[in-house]
Amino acid sequence: MSETTEKMKILFLCTGNSCRSQMAEGWTRHLKGDRIEPESAGVDPKGMDPLAVEVMKEAGVEIGGQGSKHVDELKQIDFDYVVTVCGHASENCPLYPGRTRVVHVGFEDPPKLAAEIQDEAERIGPYRRVRDEIKAFVETLPEGLLEREKS
Repeated sequence: MSETTEKMKILFLCTGNSCRSQMAEGWTRHLKGDRIEPESAGVDPKGMDPLAVEVMKEAGVEIGGQGSKHVDELKQIDFDYVVTVCGHASENCPLYPGRTRVVHVGFEDPPKLAAEIQDEAERIGPYRRVRDEIKAFVETLPEGLLEREKS
């Protein structure tokens, strides 16, 4: 059986491409991979955050092999949407010509939230919360993006 339509292409863009955008890519591949081809990148990539990898693995989604990359590495891809998941990426998002639509869907930064927590075991809490918020957003795709464009 051949595919009659191409998958929607979505880029999740963050500053460091280490946590939130990686989670969004992982959830999208896991939950919507039959309809959406996700990528993630950063405007200033920092490498994968080990706690992001850990909490996604807890949820049954492996993101350890995705790799952190700069947004320029993906400029040859004609994305349907670029979803910025942090304010800095939204403010520094490159211009995308043509049909690509840019939508901002901000999530709090787990590493920043965890930095203020003294107890090692509790530091993972913000990662779990943001992971679940990102999952809830991804579950709305692609229709959720259309709604956000209208508002």
